[in-house]
Amino acid sequence: MSPDDGDILEELASLPTLAHPTISPDGSEIACYYDVTGRNQLHVLDVESGELTQWSDGEVPRNARWFVRWDVDAERVYYHLDDAGNEQNDVHAITREGAAEPVVEMDGQTIIHDVGPDGETLLLGSSRDGQLNVYSHDVASGETTKLTEYDRAVWASLLSPDGETIAYATNETDDYDNRDVYLMDPDGSNQRNLELGEVGAEAAPADWSPDGDRLLVGDNTTDLGRVGVYDVADESVTWLGGDTYEESPGGFVDDSRVVVSRDRDAVTMPVVYDTETGERRELDLPEGVASVVSGEGRNTLADGRIAVLHTTPTRRPELLAYDLETDETETLIEAEYGPFEPGDFADAEYFTVESDGVPETDQHAVEHDPYETFEIGALLYDSGERPSPLVVNPHGGPRGRDSKRFDLYTQVLVARGFSVLQVNYRGSTGRGREFVEELIDDWGGAEQGDVATAAEHVLEYDWIDDDRVVVFGGSYGGYSAYWHAVQYPDLYDATVAWIGLTDLEDMFENTMPHFRTELMEKYLGTPEENPDLYEERSPVTHVGNVDAPLFVVHGVNDRRVPVSQARIFREALEEAGYEEGVVPEGSRGDGDSEARSASGRASGRSPRAETVGGEYEYEELGEEGHASSDQEQKLRMFRLLDDFLGRRVGTPVTATADDD
Repeated sequence: MSPDDGDILEELASLPTLAHPTISPDGSEIACYYDVTGRNQLHVLDVESGELTQWSDGEVPRNARWFVRWDVDAERVYYHLDDAGNEQNDVHAITREGAAEPVVEMDGQTIIHDVGPDGETLLLGSSRDGQLNVYSHDVASGETTKLTEYDRAVWASLLSPDGETIAYATNETDDYDNRDVYLMDPDGSNQRNLELGEVGAEAAPADWSPDGDRLLVGDNTTDLGRVGVYDVADESVTWLGGDTYEESPGGFVDDSRVVVSRDRDAVTMPVVYDTETGERRELDLPEGVASVVSGEGRNTLADGRIAVLHTTPTRRPELLAYDLETDETETLIEAEYGPFEPGDFADAEYFTVESDGVPETDQHAVEHDPYETFEIGALLYDSGERPSPLVVNPHGGPRGRDSKRFDLYTQVLVARGFSVLQVNYRGSTGRGREFVEELIDDWGGAEQGDVATAAEHVLEYDWIDDDRVVVFGGSYGGYSAYWHAVQYPDLYDATVAWIGLTDLEDMFENTMPHFRTELMEKYLGTPEENPDLYEERSPVTHVGNVDAPLFVVHGVNDRRVPVSQARIFREALEEAGYEEGVVPEGSRGDGDSEARSASGRASGRSPRAETVGGEYEYEELGEEGHASSDQEQKLRMFRLLDDFLGRRVGTPVTATADDD
């Protein structure tokens, strides 16, 4: 599964990726990020002709993390621009002719929430004054006005079609799990709570109806996420779904239909509801992850079809037009595969395992008693190598989940002969509010036990090499990797911790304000309230338990999980007497790690015998923040990961284009 020159990493990193498709106000065009040139650029698709035009030439960010928005006249597109991945975004705009200019420049992180129907008003979320609140920006005058002043973050502000009402979500209660939907006037006055669900549940607005009389909302009062249509005049809500599967609101298709997103097992599919009858149907698409594309004031194309971004574990994201009347689809932007074919990629096997949060593996950092038993879902990608080494790859979030979508990092590992296990531990999304809340006051507890239990289950397969087991994760998955290295060291032969949390108090003090309140304080309280919990569940507290080669990787510009997290752990390793490894000259990025590990096996030596000293390795990534979609930066990470695994664990295979 590689080009003839053998550089599979470069070929995988350079596969063009489509991101953030957004429908134009008249439905005739779709703007998107696309890196078919090798660098992320803004492109615009003419739906009728199929012509894809590049608007930008380096003005947009290299990393396509943040979405774009059309102006109402469709003559320019707004985008977010930060400084080398630090996510302290300003808002810029680019025209059809490629002229780019800053529109809103403020301290902190600024996010476009909505573009007003008059084209003169931008609704923004900004942490300029500390917490994330709502601001209104007048395009003509350049004036920016703060509309809300909450201690908790404000999410998803939306202007009604007539521009007279703003819907948004925040929390004013003492219950940190709570979130309510509010309405206010355009100047920020007359703020009122719609009181849609019970206190402690989470509600949020998603879209206004075309006539502006109703508001599509989501809520999880009944545990599973449900969608509802709120009648502004009657001050009443009609709930749809939420009885069998977790569902979240998308948008209005027309006056009588809405589209929502349904999670079941490891699949996410769109569902269309009739708002009058409550009848629903799932779109007829191959099982995977499908998301409906929206735009400024509309969720359909000019001809009434909806646009869907669809992917599976073996099929890369492609943009489709879906006809709701005939269930026929047209491919608008085909996925690029380079020298590969979908059949070259590993598919995902979904399975479940019972877990009480305490694996058979010894617990070295914190001794937990058994928790409530859950059926924990997991995905296993079989590399086909026999025996196959295993990478356990916990997801980030922690509010997130792994699903049946194309995952480039997974396919890189599979191409190198590693099978990959992904676990939707308790606290993951897709299974309701109660399952998410299992993580409250228990980071480093049952959720990590769920991951270890699933790993133990897979290690019973006779084709898995239990002498080559690696834990690798990023963000909260990076926290998981650190934690597994200190809590379950007997289970793993190497650890790769990428942009992960190590010192929870330092994270609380130095992350962005809305991550402090909506992540740290929501799940763990404050360090003042729970000092013992913060200390006990910080991997750095138990650094002396590290007992296998560890690779620490972190972006220097990360503002979500500051690079201080990695530096603190490195200092603790040094103080504990661990030696930092010296990477062999020319080993990283030279494509030679396979030859080194192969020679080690041929001579009968363990792959670790080829390591040049040291119990840990450390790498800070310049010009990068909390990961990156940029092709060069992805390739850098692929090479670092591949080199470490090749030297420390032993890379089994190098596939070629001729392999069958």
